[in-house]
Amino acid sequence: MKLGFVSAILPELTLKEVFQFAADEGFNCVEVMCWPPGKAERRYAGVTHIDVTRLSPSYIRELQDLVKKTGVEISALGYYPNPLTPNKAEARVYREHIRKVISASAKLGVNRMTTFIGRDWTKSLDDNWSAFKQTWKPLVKHAEKLGVNIGIENCPMLFTGDEWPGGKNLAISPKVWRKMFEEIPNKNFGLNYDPSHLVWMHMDYLKPIREFVHRFHHVHAKDVRVDKHRLDEVGILAHPLEYHTPKLPGLGEVDWGKFFSQLTDAGYNGPVCVEVEDRAFEGSLRRRKDSLKQSIRYLRQFC
Repeated sequence: MKLGFVSAILPELTLKEVFQFAADEGFNCVEVMCWPPGKAERRYAGVTHIDVTRLSPSYIRELQDLVKKTGVEISALGYYPNPLTPNKAEARVYREHIRKVISASAKLGVNRMTTFIGRDWTKSLDDNWSAFKQTWKPLVKHAEKLGVNIGIENCPMLFTGDEWPGGKNLAISPKVWRKMFEEIPNKNFGLNYDPSHLVWMHMDYLKPIREFVHRFHHVHAKDVRVDKHRLDEVGILAHPLEYHTPKLPGLGEVDWGKFFSQLTDAGYNGPVCVEVEDRAFEGSLRRRKDSLKQSIRYLRQFC
């Protein structure tokens, strides 16, 4: 396995600076964010370390030279919008950019992109399937034609009032994943697996490895602390951030020894990228760099 991190945590650095930091600290890869240039309101969104809208031959050579010079690979091109939003104009923009990121991944020889399925959060899971098939079948077909794997992160995107009650990502559980893969059986359509989300949803985060590892195209290393005293106060129907806190690997409830033991036994040898969402480390660029340094020191004992 190759250890990396998600570039969204270093938005003020250029891609060259991100890769040089990764090389200096012993990371093998970086999941590079590819949002359309511009401002985004959501935390960790709107970061553009590779602009896929201007992917000229000279730009491609520049990016490939950076990979060669630093020895740091691009684990995936990442873009995490909600392409199933009920706002049809927004959904069209998101679908079109996902397609561009897929194409860019092929042109760069990365052959992997990471994203969300999306969801109309005002509707039930069952009522989202028609839009899921209409949106994702052509996108997956496009990726399959280009030899690109798509890794869908299993984050519910259910944290704030505007995401209530259903959340903005359909791919939240093994039951949903099975149906996703029944509807779209293409082998290049899979998961970007993050164990932390199963923890705060009170689910077994090890069991899915055995069933779905052949669909793991990418893995996120993020930990989580469930605050039982808060949960006792607000209950599971509260906004989830009222009772759980994202943490760096090793500072929460994921047993990383067992996690990597299951991954290696199952034969996974792809990228594992640290996703920093720990507010205790977000006060400055130095602290965010420290969070990545601490994370790789901790995870190196397992892979």
